[in-house]
Amino acid sequence: MVRPCGRCACGCILRVATRTKVNLRVIRSGATHDAALSGADTDLKNLRLLVQLRWLAIAGQLVTMLVAELALHIDLPLPRMAMVLGALLALNLLSLHWLRRKRVPSLSWVLMVDMLLLTAQLGLTGGGRNPFIALYLLQVTLAAVLLRPSECWRFVGLTALLSAFLSAFHLPLRLPEYEPFFTTYLAGMLVALLINAVLIVTFVTRINRNLRDRDARLAAMRQQAAEEDHIVRMGLLASGAAHELGTPLASISVILSDWRTIPATSGDAELQFDIAQMQKAVDRCKSIVSGILMSSGELRGETLIPSSVHGFIADVVNEWTSIHATATLDHQNRFGPDMPILTDTALRQLVTTVLDNAHEVSPQWVGLTVLRKDGNLVLQVEDRGPGFRPAVLADFGKPYNSTKAGQGRGLGLFLVVNAIRKLGGDVTASNLSGGGALVTLTLPLKKLSVARGYI
Repeated sequence: MVRPCGRCACGCILRVATRTKVNLRVIRSGATHDAALSGADTDLKNLRLLVQLRWLAIAGQLVTMLVAELALHIDLPLPRMAMVLGALLALNLLSLHWLRRKRVPSLSWVLMVDMLLLTAQLGLTGGGRNPFIALYLLQVTLAAVLLRPSECWRFVGLTALLSAFLSAFHLPLRLPEYEPFFTTYLAGMLVALLINAVLIVTFVTRINRNLRDRDARLAAMRQQAAEEDHIVRMGLLASGAAHELGTPLASISVILSDWRTIPATSGDAELQFDIAQMQKAVDRCKSIVSGILMSSGELRGETLIPSSVHGFIADVVNEWTSIHATATLDHQNRFGPDMPILTDTALRQLVTTVLDNAHEVSPQWVGLTVLRKDGNLVLQVEDRGPGFRPAVLADFGKPYNSTKAGQGRGLGLFLVVNAIRKLGGDVTASNLSGGGALVTLTLPLKKLSVARGYI
Protein backbone atom coordinates (compact mmCIF):
# COMPACT_ATOMS: atom_id res chain seq x y z
CA MET A 1 0.00 0.00 0.00
CA VAL A 2 2.86 2.30 -0.79
CA ARG A 3 3.28 2.92 -4.50
CA PRO A 4 1.12 5.49 -6.29
CA CYS A 5 0.10 5.44 -9.88
CA GLY A 6 1.88 7.94 -12.11
CA ARG A 7 -1.25 9.97 -12.90
CA CYS A 8 -2.15 10.72 -9.28
CA ALA A 9 1.42 11.24 -8.11
CA CYS A 10 2.31 13.68 -10.89
CA GLY A 11 -0.97 15.56 -10.54
CA CYS A 12 -0.54 15.92 -6.78
CA ILE A 13 3.09 16.99 -7.19
CA LEU A 14 2.22 19.81 -9.57
CA ARG A 15 -0.73 21.04 -7.53
CA VAL A 16 1.21 20.97 -4.28
CA ALA A 17 4.16 22.70 -5.90
CA THR A 18 2.41 25.31 -8.03
CA ARG A 19 -0.87 26.17 -6.32
CA THR A 20 0.91 27.06 -3.07
CA LYS A 21 3.45 29.07 -5.10
CA VAL A 22 6.38 27.83 -3.05
CA ASN A 23 9.97 28.01 -4.18
CA LEU A 24 13.23 27.53 -2.37
CA ARG A 25 13.59 31.18 -1.38
CA VAL A 26 10.03 31.38 -0.02
CA ILE A 27 10.54 28.16 1.94
CA ARG A 28 13.70 29.46 3.59
CA SER A 29 12.20 32.87 4.38
CA GLY A 30 9.04 31.23 5.71
CA ALA A 31 11.04 28.91 7.91
CA THR A 32 13.05 31.87 9.22
CA HIS A 33 9.85 33.80 9.96
CA ASP A 34 8.30 30.82 11.74
CA ALA A 35 11.50 30.32 13.74
CA ALA A 36 11.38 33.97 14.84
CA LEU A 37 7.74 33.60 15.92
CA SER A 38 8.60 30.43 17.83
CA GLY A 39 11.48 32.18 19.59
CA ALA A 40 9.27 35.16 20.50
CA ASP A 41 6.60 32.84 21.88
CA THR A 42 9.21 31.12 24.05
CA ASP A 43 10.50 34.48 25.30
CA LEU A 44 6.94 35.45 26.27
CA LYS A 45 6.54 32.21 28.21
CA ASN A 46 9.84 32.83 29.99
CA LEU A 47 8.87 36.42 30.75
CA ARG A 48 5.65 35.09 32.30
CA LEU A 49 7.77 32.84 34.52
CA LEU A 50 9.89 35.82 35.56
CA VAL A 51 6.70 37.69 36.48
CA GLN A 52 5.63 34.79 38.67
CA LEU A 53 9.08 34.67 40.27
CA ARG A 54 8.95 38.41 40.94
CA TRP A 55 5.57 38.08 42.68
CA LEU A 56 7.16 35.49 44.95
CA ALA A 57 10.08 37.84 45.57
CA ILE A 58 7.74 40.68 46.53
CA ALA A 59 5.77 38.44 48.89
CA GLY A 60 8.98 36.97 50.31
CA GLN A 61 10.49 40.39 50.99
CA LEU A 62 7.32 41.56 52.72
CA VAL A 63 7.28 38.48 54.96
CA THR A 64 11.00 38.85 55.71
CA MET A 65 10.61 42.52 56.62
CA LEU A 66 7.71 41.74 58.97
CA VAL A 67 9.53 38.85 60.66
CA ALA A 68 12.76 40.84 61.04
CA GLU A 69 10.96 43.89 62.41
CA LEU A 70 8.33 42.27 64.63
CA ALA A 71 9.80 38.90 65.66
CA LEU A 72 13.57 39.48 65.60
CA HIS A 73 13.35 43.19 66.50
CA ILE A 74 15.90 44.15 63.87
CA ASP A 75 15.88 47.87 63.10
CA LEU A 76 15.33 48.17 59.33
CA PRO A 77 15.06 51.28 57.11
CA LEU A 78 11.50 50.35 56.15
CA PRO A 79 10.59 53.51 54.14
CA ARG A 80 13.56 53.11 51.78
CA MET A 81 13.05 49.34 51.54
CA ALA A 82 9.41 49.98 50.66
CA MET A 83 10.55 52.27 47.83
CA VAL A 84 12.72 49.48 46.39
CA LEU A 85 9.82 47.08 46.77
CA GLY A 86 7.58 49.58 44.94
CA ALA A 87 10.09 49.73 42.08
CA LEU A 88 10.01 45.92 41.87
CA LEU A 89 6.19 46.04 41.80
CA ALA A 90 6.29 48.66 39.01
CA LEU A 91 8.63 46.45 36.97
CA ASN A 92 6.24 43.55 37.34
CA LEU A 93 3.23 45.63 36.27
CA LEU A 94 5.20 46.82 33.25
CA SER A 95 6.04 43.19 32.42
CA LEU A 96 2.35 42.32 32.59
CA HIS A 97 1.67 45.14 30.13
CA TRP A 98 4.28 43.66 27.78
CA LEU A 99 2.65 40.26 28.08
CA ARG A 100 -0.79 41.63 27.22
CA ARG A 101 0.62 43.35 24.14
CA LYS A 102 2.76 40.29 23.30
CA ARG A 103 5.89 42.41 23.25
CA VAL A 104 9.17 40.71 24.01
CA PRO A 105 11.65 43.01 25.78
CA SER A 106 15.32 42.17 26.13
CA LEU A 107 15.47 39.59 28.89
CA SER A 108 19.06 40.62 29.66
CA TRP A 109 17.87 44.13 30.59
CA VAL A 110 14.98 42.73 32.63
CA LEU A 111 17.31 40.46 34.59
CA MET A 112 19.76 43.33 35.08
CA VAL A 113 17.05 45.53 36.60
CA ASP A 114 16.08 42.65 38.90
CA MET A 115 19.69 42.31 40.01
CA LEU A 116 20.08 46.05 40.63
CA LEU A 117 16.91 46.12 42.75
CA LEU A 118 18.17 43.11 44.73
CA THR A 119 21.46 44.96 45.23
CA ALA A 120 19.63 48.06 46.50
CA GLN A 121 17.66 45.96 48.98
CA LEU A 122 20.81 44.20 50.18
CA GLY A 123 22.63 47.52 50.49
CA LEU A 124 19.93 48.76 52.86
CA THR A 125 20.18 45.65 55.03
CA GLY A 126 23.84 44.97 55.75
CA GLY A 127 25.35 44.45 52.27
CA GLY A 128 27.71 41.47 52.22
CA ARG A 129 26.80 40.62 55.80
CA ASN A 130 23.20 39.92 54.77
CA PRO A 131 22.84 36.12 54.26
CA PHE A 132 20.34 36.72 51.45
CA ILE A 133 23.23 37.84 49.25
CA ALA A 134 23.12 34.17 48.17
CA LEU A 135 20.11 35.12 46.02
CA TYR A 136 22.65 36.42 43.48
CA LEU A 137 23.13 32.76 42.58
CA LEU A 138 19.50 32.55 41.42
CA GLN A 139 19.98 35.58 39.17
CA VAL A 140 23.13 34.12 37.61
CA THR A 141 21.40 30.75 37.10
CA LEU A 142 18.49 32.41 35.28
CA ALA A 143 20.94 34.33 33.11
CA ALA A 144 22.80 31.11 32.26
CA VAL A 145 19.57 29.44 31.14
CA LEU A 146 17.93 32.35 29.30
CA LEU A 147 20.78 34.35 27.76
CA ARG A 148 23.59 33.82 25.29
CA PRO A 149 26.98 32.80 26.74
CA SER A 150 28.50 36.25 26.19
CA GLU A 151 25.65 37.95 28.06
CA CYS A 152 25.83 35.34 30.81
CA TRP A 153 29.50 36.07 31.44
CA ARG A 154 28.70 39.75 31.64
CA PHE A 155 26.22 38.89 34.37
CA VAL A 156 28.92 36.97 36.23
CA GLY A 157 31.18 40.02 36.04
CA LEU A 158 28.33 42.29 37.16
CA THR A 159 27.60 39.99 40.11
CA ALA A 160 31.23 40.13 41.23
CA LEU A 161 31.26 43.92 40.86
CA LEU A 162 28.03 44.40 42.82
CA SER A 163 29.20 42.01 45.56
CA ALA A 164 32.40 44.00 45.96
CA PHE A 165 30.38 47.23 45.96
CA LEU A 166 28.14 45.91 48.75
CA SER A 167 31.16 44.99 50.85
CA ALA A 168 32.27 48.62 50.82
CA PHE A 169 29.01 50.54 50.65
CA HIS A 170 26.02 49.47 52.70
CA LEU A 171 23.93 50.39 55.69
CA PRO A 172 24.86 48.34 58.75
CA LEU A 173 22.45 45.68 59.92
CA ARG A 174 21.61 46.66 63.51
CA LEU A 175 20.75 43.60 65.57
CA PRO A 176 19.49 43.66 69.17
CA GLU A 177 22.33 43.54 71.69
CA TYR A 178 21.14 40.20 73.06
CA GLU A 179 21.02 38.57 69.60
CA PRO A 180 24.35 36.92 68.61
CA PHE A 181 25.23 37.89 65.04
CA PHE A 182 26.78 34.58 64.01
CA THR A 183 23.78 32.49 65.06
CA THR A 184 21.38 34.82 63.26
CA TYR A 185 23.62 34.85 60.17
CA LEU A 186 23.75 31.01 60.00
CA ALA A 187 19.96 30.78 60.32
CA GLY A 188 19.51 33.38 57.58
CA MET A 189 22.05 31.62 55.35
CA LEU A 190 20.21 28.32 55.78
CA VAL A 191 16.90 29.96 54.80
CA ALA A 192 18.53 31.71 51.82
CA LEU A 193 20.09 28.47 50.53
CA LEU A 194 16.78 26.64 50.90
CA ILE A 195 14.95 29.39 49.01
CA ASN A 196 17.62 29.33 46.30
CA ALA A 197 17.38 25.56 45.86
CA VAL A 198 13.58 25.53 45.65
CA LEU A 199 13.36 28.45 43.21
CA ILE A 200 16.17 27.20 40.98
CA VAL A 201 14.68 23.71 40.67
CA THR A 202 11.14 25.02 40.15
CA PHE A 203 11.76 27.78 37.62
CA VAL A 204 14.80 26.45 35.78
CA THR A 205 12.93 23.20 35.15
CA ARG A 206 9.99 25.08 33.67
CA ILE A 207 12.25 27.34 31.60
CA ASN A 208 14.09 24.32 30.22
CA ARG A 209 10.75 22.78 29.27
CA ASN A 210 9.89 25.95 27.34
CA LEU A 211 13.25 25.83 25.56
CA ARG A 212 12.80 22.15 24.68
CA ASP A 213 9.34 22.89 23.28
CA ARG A 214 10.83 25.70 21.19
CA ASP A 215 13.56 23.40 19.85
CA ALA A 216 10.95 20.77 18.98
CA ARG A 217 8.86 23.34 17.08
CA LEU A 218 11.92 24.57 15.21
CA ALA A 219 12.86 21.01 14.28
CA ALA A 220 9.32 20.42 12.97
CA MET A 221 9.50 23.65 10.94
CA ARG A 222 12.83 22.63 9.41
CA GLN A 223 11.37 19.22 8.54
CA GLN A 224 8.35 20.86 6.91
CA ALA A 225 10.58 23.22 4.93
CA ALA A 226 12.69 20.28 3.75
CA GLU A 227 9.57 18.38 2.66
CA GLU A 228 8.21 21.41 0.78
CA ASP A 229 11.62 21.83 -0.86
CA HIS A 230 11.36 18.21 -1.95
CA ILE A 231 7.85 18.76 -3.36
CA VAL A 232 9.04 21.76 -5.39
CA ARG A 233 11.87 19.75 -6.91
CA MET A 234 9.51 16.90 -7.80
CA GLY A 235 7.11 19.41 -9.34
CA LEU A 236 9.84 20.77 -11.57
CA LEU A 237 10.80 17.24 -12.63
CA ALA A 238 7.17 16.31 -13.34
CA SER A 239 6.65 19.44 -15.42
CA GLY A 240 9.80 18.77 -17.41
CA ALA A 241 8.82 15.14 -17.98
CA ALA A 242 5.38 16.20 -19.21
CA HIS A 243 6.96 18.53 -21.78
CA GLU A 244 9.29 15.77 -22.98
CA LEU A 245 6.48 13.20 -23.30
CA GLY A 246 4.28 15.45 -25.43
CA THR A 247 6.17 14.93 -28.68
CA PRO A 248 6.47 11.10 -28.64
CA LEU A 249 2.81 10.75 -27.67
CA ALA A 250 1.81 12.93 -30.62
CA SER A 251 3.98 10.81 -32.94
CA ILE A 252 2.41 7.58 -31.68
CA SER A 253 -1.07 9.04 -32.20
CA VAL A 254 -0.24 9.92 -35.83
CA ILE A 255 1.15 6.45 -36.50
CA LEU A 256 -1.94 4.80 -35.04
CA SER A 257 -4.16 6.95 -37.25
CA ASP A 258 -2.17 5.81 -40.29
CA TRP A 259 -2.43 2.16 -39.26
CA ARG A 260 -6.19 2.46 -38.95
CA THR A 261 -6.54 3.51 -42.62
CA ILE A 262 -3.91 1.41 -44.44
CA PRO A 263 -5.30 -1.52 -46.51
CA ALA A 264 -3.35 -4.13 -44.50
CA THR A 265 -5.32 -3.37 -41.30
CA SER A 266 -8.54 -1.69 -42.44
CA GLY A 267 -10.24 -5.01 -43.18
CA ASP A 268 -9.07 -6.83 -40.04
CA ALA A 269 -11.60 -6.32 -37.24
CA GLU A 270 -9.31 -7.72 -34.56
CA LEU A 271 -6.45 -5.41 -35.50
CA GLN A 272 -8.85 -2.46 -35.68
CA PHE A 273 -10.01 -3.26 -32.14
CA ASP A 274 -6.39 -3.43 -30.91
CA ILE A 275 -5.53 -0.14 -32.60
CA ALA A 276 -8.60 1.49 -31.05
CA GLN A 277 -7.51 0.29 -27.60
CA MET A 278 -3.99 1.61 -28.19
CA GLN A 279 -5.39 4.95 -29.34
CA LYS A 280 -7.57 5.10 -26.24
CA ALA A 281 -4.51 4.50 -24.03
CA VAL A 282 -2.51 7.16 -25.89
CA ASP A 283 -5.37 9.65 -25.56
CA ARG A 284 -5.48 8.98 -21.84
CA CYS A 285 -1.72 9.55 -21.55
CA LYS A 286 -2.06 12.79 -23.50
CA SER A 287 -4.86 13.88 -21.18
CA ILE A 288 -2.68 13.17 -18.15
CA VAL A 289 0.25 15.11 -19.63
CA SER A 290 -2.04 18.04 -20.51
CA GLY A 291 -3.39 18.05 -16.97
CA ILE A 292 0.13 18.18 -15.53
CA LEU A 293 1.10 21.06 -17.82
CA MET A 294 -2.09 22.98 -17.02
CA SER A 295 -1.47 22.51 -13.31
CA SER A 296 2.08 23.73 -13.73
CA GLY A 297 0.89 26.79 -15.65
CA GLU A 298 -1.89 27.66 -13.20
CA LEU A 299 -4.57 27.26 -15.89
CA ARG A 300 -6.89 25.65 -13.38
CA GLY A 301 -6.71 28.26 -10.69
CA GLU A 302 -10.43 28.86 -10.65
CA THR A 303 -11.70 25.30 -11.09
CA LEU A 304 -13.28 24.94 -7.67
CA ILE A 305 -16.61 23.28 -8.37
CA PRO A 306 -19.63 23.57 -6.08
CA SER A 307 -20.63 20.06 -5.14
CA SER A 308 -21.65 18.04 -2.10
CA VAL A 309 -20.10 15.33 0.03
CA HIS A 310 -22.23 12.60 -1.55
CA GLY A 311 -21.55 13.96 -5.03
CA PHE A 312 -17.81 14.16 -4.42
CA ILE A 313 -17.68 10.58 -3.13
CA ALA A 314 -19.75 9.38 -6.08
CA ASP A 315 -17.32 11.08 -8.51
CA VAL A 316 -14.33 9.45 -6.80
CA VAL A 317 -15.95 6.01 -6.82
CA ASN A 318 -17.07 6.28 -10.46
CA GLU A 319 -13.69 7.51 -11.69
CA TRP A 320 -11.76 4.85 -9.80
CA THR A 321 -14.00 1.93 -10.75
CA SER A 322 -13.94 2.95 -14.43
CA ILE A 323 -10.16 2.59 -14.41
CA HIS A 324 -10.03 -0.56 -12.25
CA ALA A 325 -12.84 -2.54 -13.81
CA THR A 326 -11.66 -5.90 -12.44
CA ALA A 327 -11.36 -4.73 -8.83
CA THR A 328 -14.12 -4.73 -6.23
CA LEU A 329 -14.55 -1.42 -4.38
CA ASP A 330 -16.65 -2.02 -1.28
CA HIS A 331 -18.05 1.47 -0.83
CA GLN A 332 -20.05 2.37 2.29
CA ASN A 333 -21.29 5.94 2.67
CA ARG A 334 -22.19 6.54 6.32
CA PHE A 335 -21.78 10.30 6.21
CA GLY A 336 -25.43 10.99 6.90
CA PRO A 337 -27.31 14.05 5.57
CA ASP A 338 -25.56 15.61 2.58
CA MET A 339 -23.92 19.04 2.76
CA PRO A 340 -22.48 21.40 0.11
CA ILE A 341 -18.70 21.61 -0.34
CA LEU A 342 -16.24 22.79 -2.97
CA THR A 343 -14.17 20.21 -4.84
CA ASP A 344 -11.63 20.03 -7.62
CA THR A 345 -9.49 17.47 -9.42
CA ALA A 346 -6.64 17.73 -6.90
CA LEU A 347 -8.84 16.69 -3.99
CA ARG A 348 -10.18 13.69 -5.91
CA GLN A 349 -6.66 12.64 -6.79
CA LEU A 350 -5.64 12.63 -3.13
CA VAL A 351 -8.32 10.03 -2.42
CA THR A 352 -7.67 7.97 -5.56
CA THR A 353 -3.94 7.86 -4.74
CA VAL A 354 -4.73 6.05 -1.49
CA LEU A 355 -7.20 3.77 -3.28
CA ASP A 356 -4.56 2.95 -5.92
CA ASN A 357 -2.04 2.10 -3.22
CA ALA A 358 -4.55 -0.26 -1.59
CA HIS A 359 -5.32 -1.85 -4.95
CA GLU A 360 -1.64 -2.64 -5.56
CA VAL A 361 -1.42 -4.89 -2.50
CA SER A 362 -5.04 -6.07 -2.62
CA PRO A 363 -6.03 -6.33 -6.32
CA GLN A 364 -9.33 -8.14 -5.75
CA TRP A 365 -10.85 -6.04 -2.95
CA VAL A 366 -10.56 -2.47 -1.61
CA GLY A 367 -12.82 -0.96 1.04
CA LEU A 368 -13.88 2.69 1.27
CA THR A 369 -15.94 3.91 4.22
CA VAL A 370 -17.17 7.52 4.46
CA LEU A 371 -17.99 8.95 7.90
CA ARG A 372 -18.79 12.25 9.54
CA LYS A 373 -17.06 12.79 12.87
CA ASP A 374 -16.54 15.95 14.95
CA GLY A 375 -17.11 18.27 12.00
CA ASN A 376 -14.75 16.32 9.75
CA LEU A 377 -15.13 14.25 6.61
CA VAL A 378 -13.44 10.93 7.43
CA LEU A 379 -12.45 8.55 4.62
CA GLN A 380 -11.25 5.08 5.63
CA VAL A 381 -9.49 2.98 2.98
CA GLU A 382 -8.95 -0.71 3.77
CA ASP A 383 -7.13 -3.49 1.96
CA ARG A 384 -6.47 -7.20 2.46
CA GLY A 385 -2.76 -7.04 1.80
CA PRO A 386 0.17 -7.83 4.13
CA GLY A 387 -0.13 -4.50 6.00
CA PHE A 388 2.58 -2.02 6.89
CA ARG A 389 5.87 -2.94 8.47
CA PRO A 390 6.51 -1.30 11.89
CA ALA A 391 9.35 0.80 10.45
CA VAL A 392 7.05 2.16 7.74
CA LEU A 393 4.34 3.04 10.28
CA ALA A 394 6.91 4.80 12.48
CA ASP A 395 7.88 7.13 9.61
CA PHE A 396 4.50 7.25 7.89
CA GLY A 397 4.19 10.12 5.43
CA LYS A 398 7.95 10.57 4.93
CA PRO A 399 9.32 10.42 1.37
CA TYR A 400 10.87 7.15 0.16
CA ASN A 401 9.35 5.32 3.10
CA SER A 402 8.12 2.18 1.37
CA THR A 403 7.96 -1.59 1.61
CA LYS A 404 8.69 -1.87 -2.11
CA ALA A 405 11.69 -1.02 -4.22
CA GLY A 406 11.47 0.71 -7.56
CA GLN A 407 9.38 3.57 -8.82
CA GLY A 408 7.12 5.48 -6.46
CA ARG A 409 8.78 4.34 -3.23
CA GLY A 410 6.27 5.99 -0.92
CA LEU A 411 6.03 9.33 -2.72
CA GLY A 412 2.26 8.97 -3.19
CA LEU A 413 1.49 8.83 0.52
CA PHE A 414 4.11 11.50 1.19
CA LEU A 415 2.25 13.88 -1.13
CA VAL A 416 -1.15 12.90 0.27
CA VAL A 417 -0.04 13.51 3.87
CA ASN A 418 1.45 16.92 3.06
CA ALA A 419 -1.55 18.04 1.02
CA ILE A 420 -4.10 16.94 3.65
CA ARG A 421 -2.12 18.64 6.43
CA LYS A 422 -2.02 21.87 4.44
CA LEU A 423 -5.80 21.67 4.39
CA GLY A 424 -5.82 21.36 8.18
CA GLY A 425 -6.59 17.64 8.19
CA ASP A 426 -4.63 14.53 9.06
CA VAL A 427 -3.69 11.12 7.66
CA THR A 428 -3.10 8.07 9.83
CA ALA A 429 -2.27 4.44 9.07
CA SER A 430 -2.58 1.22 11.02
CA ASN A 431 -2.63 -2.53 10.55
CA LEU A 432 -5.88 -4.43 11.04
CA SER A 433 -5.99 -7.31 13.52
CA GLY A 434 -7.46 -9.67 10.91
CA GLY A 435 -4.89 -8.74 8.27
CA GLY A 436 -4.60 -5.86 5.86
CA ALA A 437 -4.11 -2.15 6.49
CA LEU A 438 -6.28 0.88 7.17
CA VAL A 439 -5.47 4.44 6.02
CA THR A 440 -7.71 7.18 7.43
CA LEU A 441 -8.00 10.62 5.81
CA THR A 442 -9.56 13.34 7.98
CA LEU A 443 -10.68 16.50 6.17
CA PRO A 444 -12.21 19.48 8.05
CA LEU A 445 -15.59 20.25 6.52
CA LYS A 446 -15.22 23.90 7.48
CA LYS A 447 -12.23 24.25 5.17
CA LEU A 448 -13.93 22.39 2.34
CA SER A 449 -16.78 24.89 2.39
CA VAL A 450 -14.50 27.91 1.90
CA ALA A 451 -13.43 28.86 -1.62
CA ARG A 452 -9.70 29.06 -0.99
CA GLY A 453 -8.40 26.02 -2.83
CA TYR A 454 -7.18 22.90 -1.17
CA ILE A 455 -3.44 22.66 -1.42
